[in-house]
Amino acid sequence: MRVLYFHQHFTTPDGSSGTRSYEFARVLVARGHQVTIVCGQIKSGGLSLPWDEKAKWHAGKVDGINVVALPLAYSNRDSIAQRAWVFLRFACRSIGIALSADYDLLFATSTPLTAALPGIAMKLARRGKPFVFEVRDLWPELPRALGMKNPLLLGGMSFLEWLAYRCSDACVGLSPGIIDGIKRRAPAGRRVEMIPNGCDLALFTPEKRAPLDLPGVQPGDFVAGFTGAHGIANGLDAVLDAAAELKHRGRTDIKLVLIGDGNQKDRLMKRAQRDSLDNCLFFPPVKKTEIARITASFDCGLQVLADVPAFYYGTSPNKFFDYLSSGVPVLVNYPGWLADLVCETSCGEVVPSGLPEVFADVLLRLADNQERCKAMGLQARRLAEDQFCRQRLALQWIHLLESVAEVRTN
Repeated sequence: MRVLYFHQHFTTPDGSSGTRSYEFARVLVARGHQVTIVCGQIKSGGLSLPWDEKAKWHAGKVDGINVVALPLAYSNRDSIAQRAWVFLRFACRSIGIALSADYDLLFATSTPLTAALPGIAMKLARRGKPFVFEVRDLWPELPRALGMKNPLLLGGMSFLEWLAYRCSDACVGLSPGIIDGIKRRAPAGRRVEMIPNGCDLALFTPEKRAPLDLPGVQPGDFVAGFTGAHGIANGLDAVLDAAAELKHRGRTDIKLVLIGDGNQKDRLMKRAQRDSLDNCLFFPPVKKTEIARITASFDCGLQVLADVPAFYYGTSPNKFFDYLSSGVPVLVNYPGWLADLVCETSCGEVVPSGLPEVFADVLLRLADNQERCKAMGLQARRLAEDQFCRQRLALQWIHLLESVAEVRTN
């Protein structure tokens, strides 16, 4: 089977973002299938491919995967308008590929929602290929929940979402809330399968734990770490609020480490400097192989988001699964399916949103009870192995693609 795979934010382990598409594609190749991934040429992707002057894109093989990287620079520091323009340009070029390339199945993964456009165009052009659409975030539900009010944009997103579900032969959702959202709008009988983000059990492993060599972290410090985007949706002021409360209590041995980038990072750093929060430390993104070593060396992983009900069951963050795989306790600051998992398996703590005193209390309890921390870490790794092994999830995904392709050819 030849799979044409669209993922604008495709990343390898040499990049600094999630590697779900890379890992899934590698398993697909290992099973004898051919995969061509079309992505945007982003610095964080860890890609280094030769330039094709005729096609006007970068192209080459990455661990057996054919990769076409369109020269469309993207940063999560860009404005909404800048990002939307890049999304549309990527979609337009991708449509051209979807209508002209030779393949057996088209797979597209969001975000952004415009990732569905090549599959939609292919179906409307009646090329007769199966189309599987993966939904990583519900649009327009999340933009609306985060304060977007433009009725034209929200209406356009809603129509595109509706059309994507109707043009696809099957959909993949990464969380229970996403599955429910797809089923509400997809045609009756449409195949919808939940395949969450998973744990790379070989890359993220407790055995990599070592003293952290990070400026500002002293031997003996308790380190609670966050790895990921610093955007509005991440609600990282909650971490700074907890840092202020800890400093007020004189607990300078607890360090809050934030690794990543985003359009809120400069503001957060200025706030930390203004409020003399020297227990809150900021670092730039690092490639996945390095972040695996750092994550294993945290004493606690922070799964923090803005208090938005749409997030409760509608997200499947990479960092949460990286913490589990690394065998560190996870602190979640909002309710939902991940908080339920933490409570059910005793692999961390859940704190209510908007209460920095409670956030600080929990960090203090963890810092002052290393044996409890260790037990939670063991539970986290066990949960990773039992329920979220990425290899098993990849096989589930491949079975879905193979069965969709088989139905379409019979």
